[in-house]
Amino acid sequence: MNEYTFSELAIGHREEFYTLVTEQKEDLFRELSGDSNPLHQDDEFAREVRDFEKHVSFGMLTASYYSTLAGVYLPGKYSLIHSMELKFLRPVYAGDELQVIGIITDCQSALKLITVKAEIRRQNQCVSKATIKIIVLK
Repeated sequence: MNEYTFSELAIGHREEFYTLVTEQKEDLFRELSGDSNPLHQDDEFAREVRDFEKHVSFGMLTASYYSTLAGVYLPGKYSLIHSMELKFLRPVYAGDELQVIGIITDCQSALKLITVKAEIRRQNQCVSKATIKIIVLK
């Protein structure tokens, strides 16, 4: 876990990590969220309604990796997410390896607030984008 303080951060600072989406993670998310939509568990249903390859992983499961980006990597330990705007661009499936990337685009010293432009990529395709405002607590 990174422990960047506000004074150690600057525009252009970049962090990234990789994670694998698994059916076990989907099952845990389903149990935690209570979302039982068949789009997220029934391959045939997903192909029928939108010609997806198979069931689509939860968008909010993949979006949770933005929290990991902020809370573990950028800035890490001293992170408090203030707000987030995100867009889902492509489906994610169990078995996909995701690359999560964040780059600081703005630093507001009065508030100790950074803006991170982030994206999640799968096999070199962007599957979602986010703008995250993060208060750096130290």
